[in-house]
Amino acid sequence: MSAPVVAQSRAIQAFHPFIKLNRLLADVPAGPSPAPDGEPVKLQVGEPQMAPPALIAETMARATGWNRYPPPRGTAEYRNAAHGWLARRYGRGADLIDPETQILPVPGSREGLFFAALASVGGERDTILLPNPFYHVYAGAAVAAGARPVFVPATAETGFQPAYDRLDAATLDRTALAFVNSPANPQGSVADTAMLARSIALARRHDFAIALDECYAEIHDGTLPPGALEAALELGGGTANMLVVHSLSKRSSAPGLRCGFIAGDPRWLDPLDAALRVGGAGVPLPVLAAGAALWQDEAHVAANRARYRENFAVAERVLGDLQPNVRPAAGFFLWLDVGDGEAAAVKLWREAGIRVLPGAYMSVPDAAGDNPGGREIRVALVHPPDQTEAALTRLRAVLEPELRNARNETTADGAA
Repeated sequence: MSAPVVAQSRAIQAFHPFIKLNRLLADVPAGPSPAPDGEPVKLQVGEPQMAPPALIAETMARATGWNRYPPPRGTAEYRNAAHGWLARRYGRGADLIDPETQILPVPGSREGLFFAALASVGGERDTILLPNPFYHVYAGAAVAAGARPVFVPATAETGFQPAYDRLDAATLDRTALAFVNSPANPQGSVADTAMLARSIALARRHDFAIALDECYAEIHDGTLPPGALEAALELGGGTANMLVVHSLSKRSSAPGLRCGFIAGDPRWLDPLDAALRVGGAGVPLPVLAAGAALWQDEAHVAANRARYRENFAVAERVLGDLQPNVRPAAGFFLWLDVGDGEAAAVKLWREAGIRVLPGAYMSVPDAAGDNPGGREIRVALVHPPDQTEAALTRLRAVLEPELRNARNETTADGAA
């Protein structure tokens, strides 16, 4: 495994992939788009384009409370709905959570993750661990908290999950918070129960918080990704040192609702609550009502998942001969090896009006100067299947030489 990397930059924008992408493409004219209306196709952002459930508008139309500040701990209705979903999804693992004291509503997982870093860092605990590649909020939060971000390889060698247990004890004893993302953005990898249990046990042994970001847990290809609560149930010790993060943005195609929750150890949950009260925003009462309705409904989630699985099948049909592992286990991103992600992103925009994210913008170079995401592009399968097929067919037409060369290089490396 490559050595972990300590970031040198202390600028939040240095880790924001879409700021970098906008700069990359600022002077590049968009080519003819495959979309029927001729508009550019946005595959760079994980923003679900499926229609949100009618349940949202129906519930919010009946709700009251816009004239009140959001209650920091939400409502009993919302907390119980979230807990009920945890019980249906993770079985007896939900027994570890008291809905009254261990569930904190947050305006989306991003905000909760960001403030978790602010609330955790202090004193000699000045280090935050995160995977490399990573969701950009992890790095931005570390910088905002004044922490020392340590990027730990999450590559094929480690199953695209970070092996924090390989770090030295001195680093672990300085750690305030570690991020684990399963299913992972961008690779779609899923941590098994054993890996989750090892990570939780490590956090307890060195007494840091572990933020388990599970916002893609409901988008999978038929096999339920295991959750941290299931691992904690097997491990024993309740929710000690754990913060489990969930959101309605992906599960319910409702990124604009800004509604989720964090569940776990009050030792870390209470300071997070305090940090949000100082500089964050609570979830408004009408949004909590809509969120409670969504957590209680499974029909729309099954329909969403079926459409994403159609997109997975489209990707396999269009690109499978060029990318043998194109179909993700979970999440809705393709992580495509194109040799040079930045060059491919420019070419796609210039020739096809398709916007994708270079993998290098979601990772930092290792000690040898190699960026673990430098060869890839991230492609978000967030549009309806017919639009996804048109976009991927055009993507293949533009990038087939790059995709084919990357496949041949991988095959040659494997043979060697």
